[in-house]
Amino acid sequence: MMLSLPSRARPMRPAWRFLLVFAALYAAWVLGYDDLVGPNGRLDHALSVNLAAAAGTVLRLAGFAAGTGASVPTLVLLNGQPVVSVGDPCNGLLMYALFAGFVVAFPGRGRQKLWFVPLGIFAIYALNVARVALLALNHAYWYHTVDFNHHYTFTFVVYGAIGGLWALWARRSTAAPAMLAALPLHGPG
Repeated sequence: MMLSLPSRARPMRPAWRFLLVFAALYAAWVLGYDDLVGPNGRLDHALSVNLAAAAGTVLRLAGFAAGTGASVPTLVLLNGQPVVSVGDPCNGLLMYALFAGFVVAFPGRGRQKLWFVPLGIFAIYALNVARVALLALNHAYWYHTVDFNHHYTFTFVVYGAIGGLWALWARRSTAAPAMLAALPLHGPG
């Protein structure tokens, strides 16, 4: 009895390929962040300072007396009073990495990814600046709702926007029909 090998290997389903690539990128991010970037803290701090300064600028452009703390540059001030402190877990760095990982892992043209990833990261950054500015106003004028809005309202809005960007990418991708066809979304039939 002779064993015969298939003439060509069966290609990996696009959905499995996406999951494996995304998992590998996420693992690389976690290991790289936990071992290299995170312990140093400089990137997180710089991003938090930038986010606070940008939110202060947006508030000033809108006519409010806003700025950042001289000794604590991650602190947003409104009328000289501290209103929001941008902590490293809230600076959006993880969201940028997850967004980029999703787009890179999802099948599609590399040239489109080259412009969509930076554009998406900028959109998430702008949304995060608006979130910090609105939380500052929320703290100044409706203090009793800050905790709820920080933990629920803005989380829902930011994750919803990121989900919308992902959906836009998936719809625009040339591989989307193959990915969707490979998913078991319908029963036997």
